[in-house]
Amino acid sequence: MADAERIYEAMRKSIETYDSDAAVAAAEEAVSAGLDLLEAVEKGFAGPIRELGEAFDRMEIFLPELTLGADAMKAGVAVLEKALDEQGAKLEKKATVVIGTVEGDIHDIGKSVVATLLQANGYEVYDLGVEVPSTRIIDAAESHNADVIAMSALLSTTMLYQRDVIELLKNKGTRDNYYILVGGAPVTQAWAEEIGANGFANDAFEAVQLLDREVGGQNS
Repeated sequence: MADAERIYEAMRKSIETYDSDAAVAAAEEAVSAGLDLLEAVEKGFAGPIRELGEAFDRMEIFLPELTLGADAMKAGVAVLEKALDEQGAKLEKKATVVIGTVEGDIHDIGKSVVATLLQANGYEVYDLGVEVPSTRIIDAAESHNADVIAMSALLSTTMLYQRDVIELLKNKGTRDNYYILVGGAPVTQAWAEEIGANGFANDAFEAVQLLDREVGGQNS
């Protein structure tokens, strides 16, 4: 196990130093050494990236560092996932999330932080970007068989599109297929309740905690 711990430490270090090449190298070494790859994901990558997310929440690091750390994690995990597929195993995902900033709104940072933290915490995330039309959000949720639709709005004038998506889903008879999470500077718990969303989060860390509590354990 000493060799395993050395490899796990190399994985952890790659996240702490935001080094994607080192993450890939450590993951490849884990495969070559015949380690338990599911354990390698948790001990080598998942723990450190959660710590990075907590550091971001405490404002000890900033978005570029969080993004680089998440990129390193994704590069390393991709190697492990490929090996798991070849073994006939699969890395479990907590849930599938489609996320985007609603139509008419170009604000990206808050939404990107949520997407990054969700990916780091075991969710499969499809980030649609900004100014996403309501119909595209729904189409993406359907095509990716999403469990969660997460919508950000940073302007009071674009909040209405969050309600628009929910109303369109009701009209299609598919509203109950999704856990709908809303957020953004002008968005409140009262607004979420008014439009019929399932949840509201003030920030990215709260969004992860909410989804962990409400949907994360239902699909693993």
